[in-house]
Amino acid sequence: MSQDDALRPLSPEELAAETGAALPDKEVISLLDLNADLDLALDAAAPIDLAVAANANVAAPIDASVGANVLSVGSTAQALSDQGVIIDQGITGEAVAHAPQDSAIDQSGDVADGTDTAAPTTGGTDVGAVPTDAGGALDGNLLNVDVDLNADLNLAAPIDGAVAANANVAAPIDASVAANVGSVDSAATAISQQDAIITQHVDADANATADQTSTITQ
Repeated sequence: MSQDDALRPLSPEELAAETGAALPDKEVISLLDLNADLDLALDAAAPIDLAVAANANVAAPIDASVGANVLSVGSTAQALSDQGVIIDQGITGEAVAHAPQDSAIDQSGDVADGTDTAAPTTGGTDVGAVPTDAGGALDGNLLNVDVDLNADLNLAAPIDGAVAANANVAAPIDASVAANVGSVDSAATAISQQDAIITQHVDADANATADQTSTITQ
């Protein structure tokens, strides 16, 4: 075939022999068709018991100094922060957390909607019929999933927790900030000096006990 034959337009007879079909709306075209029918009846119980006991000493001396020149010419910003800290912390005591729990849960009767509990049933998955001819292999949806779920769920989660803690916290913070923003021939000086002496001791007992007895019928 020559180049002239490849660029030759179709004749009226050739155009008349061509056939075409209108495309469906874009809402009709789908690669995945999912139909889910969920009928759930939930019966949930979650008794929670928690006990917390703590002994704490907290010391947080904070010393801060800020100096700034913004859009200033020939200015000086100086910030000086000097801090001396002596902290003595001691704990002598006892932290006890006791959380006894006794739960009796019966969820064998009615469900949330007041009807008797039915056995869970799940529907099948329809992947469509196998096409009998090659021409119809791409017609319709490539995956057709039909799920019918009817489930009655009983959930019980009794939770029992106990926390006991002894803590000493000391956080001396010393900060000094000096800044020149948008200024010419300016000097910014920041000096931060900190002396901290911290003594911490804990002479205590931390006991956490969690006793749980649960009777659950579902």
